[in-house]
Amino acid sequence: MLTIISVREQIQYKDIAITYLQESWPSMSPKIYTDCISHCIGAEYILPQWYLLLLDNEVIGCAGLISNDFISRMDLTPWLCALYIDTNYRGHNYAKLLIDKAKKDTKTFGFKYINLCTDLEGYYEKHGFEHIGQGYHPWDEESRIYQILV
Repeated sequence: MLTIISVREQIQYKDIAITYLQESWPSMSPKIYTDCISHCIGAEYILPQWYLLLLDNEVIGCAGLISNDFISRMDLTPWLCALYIDTNYRGHNYAKLLIDKAKKDTKTFGFKYINLCTDLEGYYEKHGFEHIGQGYHPWDEESRIYQILV
């Protein structure tokens, strides 16, 4: 059975979420996920949100909904980030489940759009995202910015 959990709502998944995101995104400093996920629990502001996708209690994917994804377009919020599906479970459209959860929460929180930055071309368009321009990272790189109406 597939289940999406919010770490803020089910805090017993905090350490599992931290470890899974650290392993899924090894290019990021592990401190980023430890600090961000630990401090989202009990936070007054609605962001960030961290999600885990479970298949029969095994974590097979994750995503985040954050206020900014280390990118110059700080006028845009929220941002879908860290979307990941374990390689053994790709090809089943499981990412759509995490995107749909983020979209639902985004609408509930009163936002009109979800944004994301990526170097991928062609993937997010399949999920209804539209390319709206380029954004610039503090480490002197740039990424494509996509947006979807929720």
